[in-house]
Amino acid sequence: MVDFEKVHGLKYLLFGSLYLSEGLMVAITTVATSLYLREQGISIPITTLIVGIVNIPWMLKFIWGPVIDFFIKFGRKTFILFGGALTVSCMVLASFISPNSSLILFTFLIFLSHVGIGFVDVSADAWAIDVSTDKNRGKINGSMFAGQYAAWAIGAALYPIIGTQYGYQFVYLINALIILCILLFPLITKEVIKGKIKEKILPLVTREFKTKTVLLITLFSPLVFMNEGIMSFIIPIYMRDGLGLSDVEVGFIAMILPVFLAVGSLFGGVITDKIGRKPALYLFISFNILCTASLIVADSWWRLSILYAMIGFLMGGHSTVSCALFMDVTNPKIGATQYGIFTGIANVGLNGAGMITGTLAVSLGFARTFLYAAWVFGPALLVLHFIQIKKEGKEF
Repeated sequence: MVDFEKVHGLKYLLFGSLYLSEGLMVAITTVATSLYLREQGISIPITTLIVGIVNIPWMLKFIWGPVIDFFIKFGRKTFILFGGALTVSCMVLASFISPNSSLILFTFLIFLSHVGIGFVDVSADAWAIDVSTDKNRGKINGSMFAGQYAAWAIGAALYPIIGTQYGYQFVYLINALIILCILLFPLITKEVIKGKIKEKILPLVTREFKTKTVLLITLFSPLVFMNEGIMSFIIPIYMRDGLGLSDVEVGFIAMILPVFLAVGSLFGGVITDKIGRKPALYLFISFNILCTASLIVADSWWRLSILYAMIGFLMGGHSTVSCALFMDVTNPKIGATQYGIFTGIANVGLNGAGMITGTLAVSLGFARTFLYAAWVFGPALLVLHFIQIKKEGKEF
């Protein structure tokens, strides 16, 4: 077994690789599955609805978290391996199902694959909370999101090529194989289980969520991620149906967003550990509002590419900082549960906004949908103003 406490930088590689598997699933749903369903003649509103449905497990982290904390004596790694195995098996089965003839079964298998990756996500988060400190939490979150976005970028570029050349069903087999290889890293990594006694989860959760700061962060979490949901769901469809680009062209341009998300995540992790959470969030969110609204003039592939890169960088920054903020106020005794609630509710905002994006685009047009995506940051900034975090006498 490899002990990452004795190898400098190994923890960043471990958590980055685990989030890499999550990024592959994002690419599968927001890019490959969207294009696959449109290829099969599924309408835009139904396509975004299905993508939203299969992402629902990301909203249910408040369920996976207590399970992981209740069986804490088995450690975090056990549930990472369980979740990964579930994802791999469902991906393999989905590769044999045609959505055109069995849309419900296809959707159900992709849904279950996200249940598995949800266990990977919540377990990795809890493990990161166990081994991180205020001084490196931003950088750990940066490595995690960088891994996720890097995989998203690779998948966004390669999966449409594979899908158009060999069929999209083959994409799901490739995805399963890659995730299976990723699971080898935690398998050989030593985990020191710090808490072997079952905690009384409900009283601790109730106590934590009675505080003003925790309640405000709970409200802030879905609001700050709504923009990401709209962007990730609608942009691939906008490129295909609004700009008339081919699937391969869509894939390569879609890759721009996660590439710059990764860069922004690393930058955000470093800068928030230096200047604090709230100042960093104000900086990233304010510029993202301007860039998102500017998409109304993105009537060519190159204009879209430039704005997409800027949005990705800023989105990666505020996502990393937001999650570092969630970790700051999370009680390690219920790390999987409390952090799972924060991020689960965040995914309600992300996924909920994404699910209605197709309907918005059909009803209002792409331009007004982009303006709506910029507007949703307003309530997030309002709530952020009232959040007060104190660390060592300074606002954090």
